[in-house]
Amino acid sequence: MTARITTMVLSMGMLLSSANAFAHSHTHGTPLSEAERKASEGVFENKQVKDRALSDWDGVWQSVNPYLLNGDLDVVMEKKARNDSSKTAAQYKEYYKKGYATDIDMIGIENNVIEFHRGDTVNSCQYTYAGHKILTYTSGKKGVRYLFECKDSQSKAPKYVQFSDHIISPRKSEHFHIFMGNDSQQSLLNEMDNWPTFYQYNLSKEQVVHEMLEH
Repeated sequence: MTARITTMVLSMGMLLSSANAFAHSHTHGTPLSEAERKASEGVFENKQVKDRALSDWDGVWQSVNPYLLNGDLDVVMEKKARNDSSKTAAQYKEYYKKGYATDIDMIGIENNVIEFHRGDTVNSCQYTYAGHKILTYTSGKKGVRYLFECKDSQSKAPKYVQFSDHIISPRKSEHFHIFMGNDSQQSLLNEMDNWPTFYQYNLSKEQVVHEMLEH
């Protein structure tokens, strides 16, 4: 099993070359339908939720946590405060500091293998789909987590992984929140305060800010 996974693991060079190849080709894909738009806002019928393959998250992804800590996202926090005065921009920033917090710099996904990059350390595993869970939040809005599991006991990658990207049926992701751990899927489903967030690696800081301001 380990040998098989080793042959599938993405090298750092492959990740970067893939990212560079698409550096100037970022698009939003097919426009969202009205149902997809509502689903992205947490409004949908449970019967609309469909299973998704890990390939929906294929690509190279960067954490946005450094941008928040550097102050690059302050303009985003200011817009949030203007739109919802229940928090000041500073309070929104503190909220997102908890949400975005992670020591993972970059994630690469291809052929059902997920690579987690922490500085010079890379851990990876081949993941299998473990279904989806529909969550209803205190606000009354809903969300969907897509669950995956690493079954290689020798891997140092998280055993359990969940994706949430405001999409509820097969469609390529444009950014995502990820939940990771080794206890159980249920313990991750209970996590509501920390949701490390990743955008496409080829996006510049300015493009990430633009994406956030537009959504």
